[in-house]
Amino acid sequence: MKADRPASLRTRLQQIVLLPLAITVILGTSVTTLVSYISTSEAFDRALLDDAMAIASQVHESNGELRLALSEAELSAALFDRSEEVYFAVFDAGGDLVAGDARLRPLKVKGRMPWLFRRQVLDDQPLRMVMLRRDGPPSFTVAVALTTRERTVWLRRLVVYALLPQVMLLAILGWWIGRSIRDELAPLGRLQRDLEQRDTRDLTPVDDQAPSLEVASLARALNALMRRVADAVKAQREFAGTVAHELRTPLAGIRALASYGLAREDPQVWRRQLQSIAISEERASRLVDQLLALAFADEARDGLPLQPVALDDLARELLLRYLPLADREGVELGASGLDQPVRVRGQPALIEGALSNLIENAIKHGRPSDGRRQQLSVDVGREGDSVRVAVTDNGPGLAEERREQLLQRWSQGEPRLASRRGSGLGLAIVTRYAALMDAHLSFEAAPGGGLSAVLRLHAA
Repeated sequence: MKADRPASLRTRLQQIVLLPLAITVILGTSVTTLVSYISTSEAFDRALLDDAMAIASQVHESNGELRLALSEAELSAALFDRSEEVYFAVFDAGGDLVAGDARLRPLKVKGRMPWLFRRQVLDDQPLRMVMLRRDGPPSFTVAVALTTRERTVWLRRLVVYALLPQVMLLAILGWWIGRSIRDELAPLGRLQRDLEQRDTRDLTPVDDQAPSLEVASLARALNALMRRVADAVKAQREFAGTVAHELRTPLAGIRALASYGLAREDPQVWRRQLQSIAISEERASRLVDQLLALAFADEARDGLPLQPVALDDLARELLLRYLPLADREGVELGASGLDQPVRVRGQPALIEGALSNLIENAIKHGRPSDGRRQQLSVDVGREGDSVRVAVTDNGPGLAEERREQLLQRWSQGEPRLASRRGSGLGLAIVTRYAALMDAHLSFEAAPGGGLSAVLRLHAA
């Protein structure tokens, strides 16, 4: 079943504004008309009562009989109305007709007031009648009835005169409100057309100048989203280009080694070539891992939620994992400051990735040049409100002017062995991870020679 198309914002706003306004106008007009009609009816009723009192003043008793001082013709002339027909009757205490129209039915007038208003139908004409009681002597009742044509005309006039201006005012307000809503929503329409006409590569900012705060805020939010998308697209393009460029060399080397081995018949040559292929594959795998780590850091440039991390436990587990590699490489691995609980503010995965790169970098490039056994230590200590984590080796060290350069991507040191040459991404990854945690990476000369890579984290 096809879903109903939602109404436009302009239509919904007009309905929200105009519907309550129309209901208010209708109710207000109805109340005004009702009050006016009641007031007009009371005026007509007072005039009718005045006629009944005038007739009652002309009723006298003579020789025990009630008589009307004026003739019926004189009364009819006195009660003449240009637009209505007037009927009257006088009844004695027994209800017998004394004078007037016998078709008017006498009614009992009870209660505190000596008069009573009622509606009556005479010859299919609706009448408004008043019964006026006079308590004797002599006792009698006067009835005066009037057709209601003029009342109906007044009611119609009241409805027209009260409703027509309100309807006209409502129409003018509706036009003005609709035009105002259209003008206010025009920036949204321009924004929609701007976005619809763009292709997938156009991430330039949209116009965020609008008369209303909400539309301007929406445009600014879209621009912020486009900036984030543009940064993500740029990072993906850089990642794709970097992977294609950096993997070309190891893959070409693996292909050359395999071709050379296939061209020989000596199994010893095959073995040496396979060993070289395994080493090249390991380098390529590590390069891919580092590129993925760097891409993750670039995508998280807007910040990650930081949390308290037990640095002593994390560093202890990490050193235990690197013991086999240190033994295989002949590195004496040590640590200090891990016997006391140390908590920092950061992300466990980022801290682990940073320390792993620092340890691997020290193992690879921190071998002494004078034949001494390579030593590596991880030292943790407090420095005011921060925690200092130093990965120190006893290698040849690094010139001060080269330290900042090594923090850039693809920047490599001067390894003594070609087999230890890296991709130049390890320290760039550590720098990016440190920035995500509001930490800082620096290099210091180690006492007695060597180099210390120092990572300063905020204490939790």
